[in-house]
Amino acid sequence: MIHADGPQPKYLQLRAILLELIEQERLPVNAPVPSERELCRRFGVSRMTVRQAVDQLVAEDRLRRIPGKGTFVARPKVQMPKELVSFTEDMRARGLRPASKVLGARTVPADARLARLFGADPGAPVHQIERLRLADDEPMAVEKSCILASLAPGLLDGGVSDRSLFAVLAEDYGIVLDAGEQTIEAGPVEADEAGLLGVAPGSAVFFLLQRTFSRDVCVEVATATYRADRYRIHLGLEPRGHGPGDWRPR
Repeated sequence: MIHADGPQPKYLQLRAILLELIEQERLPVNAPVPSERELCRRFGVSRMTVRQAVDQLVAEDRLRRIPGKGTFVARPKVQMPKELVSFTEDMRARGLRPASKVLGARTVPADARLARLFGADPGAPVHQIERLRLADDEPMAVEKSCILASLAPGLLDGGVSDRSLFAVLAEDYGIVLDAGEQTIEAGPVEADEAGLLGVAPGSAVFFLLQRTFSRDVCVEVATATYRADRYRIHLGLEPRGHGPGDWRPR
């Protein structure tokens, strides 16, 4: 019910009602949102109120507009993992079906920048694997993984399998990845990757650089482009430590 004399504006009350319907899956993913006229009739509000509520949910990425078709329930964003986990394991843990499309695989000499990231000599051979990552058949990211060839000889022999790369390293080469570091930046996507991801050129994406280690040795350097409309970043914050003489607010 919308309360005219409630503490919240009518559009926020309607937003809360629609959000509850989405979270209870009474409006499931990809379901069309009832028309403005229907929402006005059902809740006794004006079209302006309906538009404000819907606009708010679109801005929050809970609804999406498709020109010429209407407004639909959007897929929930996937939170970027804070643990060292493969894409395959992460998607399965979320109840999604992971898949990969190999875009290219070859062994190349490391340039100066890549060699520096590995802590190796320039020209050291690295296996380079580029894949399109999907969840429930929807493109999520374009990923390029580089592995030191000396640590995984023959990795590309016979083609790249559908197995998780982390699993291949652990099961076939005895390399257990135990630490990693990431740098994440936001920016517009280039046209070639936009086509792979199914978004418009210039759309917002996350650019990720990751180094992964085993026993303090850098095994993998990966770069990836993630759809910002399908991912979000959540960080836990802790207060700084206070020494005995530190000022503290009262």
